[in-house]
Amino acid sequence: MYNIQTLNKIAAVGTNRFDSAKYKVGEEVSSPDAIMVRSAKMHDMTFEPNLLAIARAGAGVNNIPVDKCAEQGIVVFNTPGANANAVKELAICALLLASRKITEAAAWAASLKGTPDAPKTVEGGKAKFAGPEIYGKTLGVIGLGAIGGKIANAAVSLGMKVIGYDPFLSVNAAINLNPRVKVTADINDIYTNSDYITLHVPYTADSKNMIDAEQISTMKDGVRIINLARGELINSEAVVKAIADGKVAKYVTDFADDTVLGVENVIVLPHLGASTPESEDNCAVMAADELMDYIENGNIKNSVNFPNAIMNATGTKICILHKNIPNVIAKITSVCGNDGLNIDNMVNASKKDNAYTMLDVAGDVPDKIAEEMSAVDGIIKVRIIK
Repeated sequence: MYNIQTLNKIAAVGTNRFDSAKYKVGEEVSSPDAIMVRSAKMHDMTFEPNLLAIARAGAGVNNIPVDKCAEQGIVVFNTPGANANAVKELAICALLLASRKITEAAAWAASLKGTPDAPKTVEGGKAKFAGPEIYGKTLGVIGLGAIGGKIANAAVSLGMKVIGYDPFLSVNAAINLNPRVKVTADINDIYTNSDYITLHVPYTADSKNMIDAEQISTMKDGVRIINLARGELINSEAVVKAIADGKVAKYVTDFADDTVLGVENVIVLPHLGASTPESEDNCAVMAADELMDYIENGNIKNSVNFPNAIMNATGTKICILHKNIPNVIAKITSVCGNDGLNIDNMVNASKKDNAYTMLDVAGDVPDKIAEEMSAVDGIIKVRIIK
């Protein structure tokens, strides 16, 4: 029986995928073999040695101590693309919110309740909420992954000119882009040519404050900026100052902080990006499937700290998480040879400092082999799946 702990409410369509004969799932589960999480902060948590994996039902993993998990042999999964349509739809909404003063107009109209001649007042006052159309304007999309690519394509369909930037653009993502999306290798093309800019990149040490006063100074006057990715990607103080100076016309963000709350021409949403029942269902299902495939088969897909690796074994599978350093494979195979084991198949993959090796071994595998391999320099965790 495997224990799966949920740190947030996870959609039942996902948790119900676990076979109750093999898994115990819930918030009160102790000594978990795996954890499912959405937004709960995990940086101060202590992980037990038996914890195999953490699955984030969403894309961002800044609430999870990813490097610490790698050191302890805990595979961290996310669910890229599962919430992409939800965020795409909110981004299209944000484009319109940034243009037409919709929230301000609605609030003003609501304030007229109980006043005489409200319809006449509305007609007389609506001009102050006028704003530009998005048709024919240029949208700069920073990040063309599962979400950014969908937004770029949707914007083209709405008649916008689209410039996209992504130094890590995958072949699959490129194939799915509308040919009318102009992909640039220079992010400054986005800053200098866009009427609207939207960000869809992960938050890392390198991407913190990627839009700051310096970048804003190169943008068009009256630019409208949308941030539905991570609050830390944009320097709030710099944006607020640029709004006060008239450089930035509007800022729409899905991330509240005291600097932007209540500021004129800033629209702050309460992290609604993936808040649709469809998105939550998709994320929960993908996270559950990732955990089951890793726990039962050792396969890794959509990990953020270890490489993707999949193998169909006919014998016993030995799964080894290790550092990406020389001679580890030779030492692993040497241990197998010393124990008289024949390796029928092997998969090895690396991701930055970490690597993963799976061996399909014929014959009886002694229990001691996990201990023997764990003694090899650079080995983090060894699992035997029979």
